[in-house]
Amino acid sequence: MARRRLRHKLMLGLMLVAASIGLLASGTVYVIYSYYTSNKTTLRKLQELEVVTQLIKGLHAFDLSGDANDPGWYALQVENTKSHLAVFRELSARNAQAGLDPDGGEMETGLVVQLDGHLRALEIGVDDTTKKPQIEGDHTVRVRDDKRVQVPHENARRTAEQLRQALIDDIKLSGEESKGAITRTIWLVGFAMGWALALVGTMLYYFRVWMFQPIRELQAGVHRVHCGTFDQPIALDSGDELQELADEFNAMVARLHAVHADLARQVNERSRQLVRSERMVSVGFLAAGVAHEINNPLASILFCSEALERRLQEVLTALVVSAKSTPSAEAEVLVRYLKMIQQEALRCKDITQKLLDFSRTGDRRKDPADLTGLIRGVLEVARHLPSSRGKNVLFEPGGYIVAPVNSQDLKSVILNLVVNALDSMEDGGELEISLGTAGGYAELIFADTGCGMAPDVLQNIFEPFYTKSRTGKGTGLGLFISHQIVDQHGGTITALSAGPGTGSTFTVRIPLELAPGVSDAPTGDGDGEPAPTVLTFPGSRAAA
Repeated sequence: MARRRLRHKLMLGLMLVAASIGLLASGTVYVIYSYYTSNKTTLRKLQELEVVTQLIKGLHAFDLSGDANDPGWYALQVENTKSHLAVFRELSARNAQAGLDPDGGEMETGLVVQLDGHLRALEIGVDDTTKKPQIEGDHTVRVRDDKRVQVPHENARRTAEQLRQALIDDIKLSGEESKGAITRTIWLVGFAMGWALALVGTMLYYFRVWMFQPIRELQAGVHRVHCGTFDQPIALDSGDELQELADEFNAMVARLHAVHADLARQVNERSRQLVRSERMVSVGFLAAGVAHEINNPLASILFCSEALERRLQEVLTALVVSAKSTPSAEAEVLVRYLKMIQQEALRCKDITQKLLDFSRTGDRRKDPADLTGLIRGVLEVARHLPSSRGKNVLFEPGGYIVAPVNSQDLKSVILNLVVNALDSMEDGGELEISLGTAGGYAELIFADTGCGMAPDVLQNIFEPFYTKSRTGKGTGLGLFISHQIVDQHGGTITALSAGPGTGSTFTVRIPLELAPGVSDAPTGDGDGEPAPTVLTFPGSRAAA
């Protein structure tokens, strides 16, 4: 379906408005023109009527002559009448040519021809009476009573009266035509007004549908975004530029929502990092000030427990030799408790050592190092751990990648992640390690098939002293220190898990910088890429 463009709708409305205005204007012009024509026709006919009136007065002068019997006077009246007729003929022709005669001057023309003939006959009669007067008895007949004058005069007078009546009829006809034009104009203007009112009502309705309502929807959508509601898009189906604007606005809001969510995530992450940094500072001061003091009593406890164990062993041995009997159950409990004291003392010593290691972290020296070799070295160490038995590790490097790192610190991070992955898996579990580059960073990915993590664990996994280890032996400092080390390298470490029982994925990103003169060296397999490393650690299930 083709979109109905807003400009087309506005153009249609404008055309209809223009048509209505044109209709009204046409009616107005028509009535003005009709009035003007009628008024002009009436004025012209009045001029003609005035001339005819003068002409009739000249003919009536014959009747008002009294006892006058001068043929010259009658001849002068005929000449005056003929001159008035000539003026009328010229006016009538000019008005007929200008279209100011209702019947086109046909009736006037015929009457003028007749009147002209009667006046010529009258002129001949007057001339004849001058030359040969009519005598009845002993006196001369007056000119106006002479049959040669009386008959054409009567015919001329009657024709002049008909001409005047024709002019009066033309004036009446012009008035009727003007009245008819006004009536038609009233109907036209009334229709145009009705059409204009209906058009205005229709346009108001469609303007509300096409413009006002969509604009209100856009305004409401902008207000919702202003109030922080991003998940309620603007729904418009107008099929025009406003709908395109709404679609673009929805796309912009979607992007804004994504940016807002990402910023909120970054703010949350930065807040957590700030809190974590503050905790790191606190832990660092705590470690630096207390670790040595704790190590001294721990060393004393460990030394005393070992001495007691040796003394107890000597006493028990002497009793067995002298009494020739086996040690009692109480003696075995004492030995077990002494062993437990030694183990817990060693565990405390390990915690304080980690605290000391953490307190010493700082701007350590960084040298270009082969990350592939670092990971393989850590895996060689990890294969001897008890938690590695019966589990598989697959290492797939993406090439010989060199980055400026502190090798010992990064080894500690890799070892911690490998040990945590091994501890989280049952026998037969698999840890897949991949190494590659992306966006100027070296990317180390550790994906295991272990117990996974819940969302609350993911949020606090890098906090100090936070642990959810399956073995119950963790101190909660490994990932905390690893995060600190990676952060000091200018990189990032992230953890992902779909939930408990789905495994976990840790991603470490370190800024990448190739050392001068170092290039990818060929390996033993000759293809220029390091060969993948697959380690299967022996164990009960693997042996089976």
